[in-house]
Amino acid sequence: MRIVFMGTPQFAVASLDALITAGCDIVAVVTAPDKPAGRGQKINESAVKQYAVANGIKVLQPEKLKSPEFLEQLAALKADLQVVVAFRMLPGVVWSMPAKGTINLHASLLPQYRGAAPINWVLINGEKETGVTTFFLKHEIDTGDVLFTEKITLTGQETAGELHDRLMNKGAGLLVKTVKAIESGRYHEHPQHQLTTGEELQHAPKLTKELGAIDWTQPVLKIYNLIRGLSPTPTAYTTLNGKVLKIFNAEYTETEPGIQPGGFLTDNKTSFKFAGPDGFISVTDVQLEGKKRMNIEEFLRGVRL
Repeated sequence: MRIVFMGTPQFAVASLDALITAGCDIVAVVTAPDKPAGRGQKINESAVKQYAVANGIKVLQPEKLKSPEFLEQLAALKADLQVVVAFRMLPGVVWSMPAKGTINLHASLLPQYRGAAPINWVLINGEKETGVTTFFLKHEIDTGDVLFTEKITLTGQETAGELHDRLMNKGAGLLVKTVKAIESGRYHEHPQHQLTTGEELQHAPKLTKELGAIDWTQPVLKIYNLIRGLSPTPTAYTTLNGKVLKIFNAEYTETEPGIQPGGFLTDNKTSFKFAGPDGFISVTDVQLEGKKRMNIEEFLRGVRL
């Protein structure tokens, strides 16, 4: 099969590499346009583009997915199948173009956690399991018929960064399995399951900076899940001496704190913990505004509290 791959970040590169390693014919990739980033406004190329260029694969970077020029270029590739991993929403004229359709890899067990940030929201909500799903695209986002799923059990301690890497690799394997099944015609698609009575549909909207602001009146387990669900980016944060303190990692204990929520205790050496209503959050990996990220021992050596 002639395959066009669509994706942008590092998460998608693992899938693209797995398809190529499996012998799939990737005739082109479609990825985000280059854009300036950082203080120097240096031109930033997507991870997928960098991989494609290094491996001699044709690259398309449309500003608009409905532009006649792009649609003409896409049609000329004569793809049998399009594969989407961590890209943007496709118009119907694009996803309906190949004879065998367009498939998507999503980092959750659909229909749960449809949306832009499933990896983060699964952890923020303290779920016990998650996984990856492959499905055919249709009009409503993340609602198409399911091809394959694979579950993983969560430890209750991993950060979003750690879960990202687990699902990135798990998803790459599942995508190869899916493409090979479509190629052979040995697959069954089925509608996403209907929620049972009492089962709640969880969503995974785009993350906002406001989401990261810690409310110390919340239970400490909920705060802990927010911290790991937003680590390493965009990061949960609080204020300390009038400055923003980003928290990348922490531990929690449920106990009678004895001080008001948001207050803190420290030995000024190795321990620094904020109080919640039902315990403490002991921070272990932080970054104070204007400083570099550091472990708690380094932090306490350089700050007066």
